[in-house]
Amino acid sequence: MTSTDTRDVKATAGQIRRLEEAGCEIIRVAVLDDDAVTAIMAIRKAIRIPLIADVHFNHRLAIAAMENGADAVRVNPGNLGREKIREVVAAAKACGASMRIGVNSGSVEKDLLAKYGGPSPEALVESALGSVKFLEDLGFHDFKLSLKSSDVPTMIRACRMISEKTDAPLHLGVTEAGSVLASSIKSSIGIGTLLREGIGD
Repeated sequence: MTSTDTRDVKATAGQIRRLEEAGCEIIRVAVLDDDAVTAIMAIRKAIRIPLIADVHFNHRLAIAAMENGADAVRVNPGNLGREKIREVVAAAKACGASMRIGVNSGSVEKDLLAKYGGPSPEALVESALGSVKFLEDLGFHDFKLSLKSSDVPTMIRACRMISEKTDAPLHLGVTEAGSVLASSIKSSIGIGTLLREGIGD
């Protein structure tokens, strides 16, 4: 993911081109407002690798990002709700875009948090499976999943569990991992453990 302000097209596209030269094959940019959505079009034209728009709470931004050339969007259904996800799916179909469905400790639905007493691995998995069923019922299959937690054992357990329940591609990561040193350690342990077990796409 870029560390630039997406609204700064020159800086963002420049950073992505440097990443391309280093071997990067896919890139994600934060889309926090309408100006960032507008920048997507120029960034897309300036780079070669697939561009993912990272959207947290505003489904309208996800739709507009795809219409402006984003190859995929990352959304958390738990933050948006089913009806807004339905609109995002319709736009993805129309634009030929894909989606990353994110489930993390901060976006698990309230009823599942109550059922499991917090963002447990079981809560993350049930949330993810609900999204999988919803998307497939809409006839949409161009998606990958990510189940993340800032707690590495929770992330590992959730990914192990979901890998046994669905064949959907799985994106690995530790969310809110912290400083450069802390995040390097936590990500290495979480991602490395799962890759060693053959889990993760």
